[in-house]
Amino acid sequence: MARLTAKQRKAEPKSDFGIPSKAPGHGSYPMPDKAHARVAKSYASKEEHEGKLSKAAEEKIDSKADKKLGEHTHVKEHKRTVSKKVVTVKAHRRKRHVKHKK
Repeated sequence: MARLTAKQRKAEPKSDFGIPSKAPGHGSYPMPDKAHARVAKSYASKEEHEGKLSKAAEEKIDSKADKKLGEHTHVKEHKRTVSKKVVTVKAHRRKRHVKHKK
């Protein structure tokens, strides 16, 4: 991961930041490339756990980072009957690109 200088950070478009309203200041989570997106997810998770960042802000940063990384979270709903009661089950799956061995 290449280190961003202050000049490079200011030159980045606001859409490349996890929190564009803070861009290019402290705590804005710059994501010009995949490596920065991974780091942004890590820091956001850590700061949310420590109480320095809201859950909504962490989810927003994760969503933007996933788009940059090419990962999309899919939510699939299906219904099943359990003793004559209909239960809605949400299955969370993360799409991952897996190389199969030959």
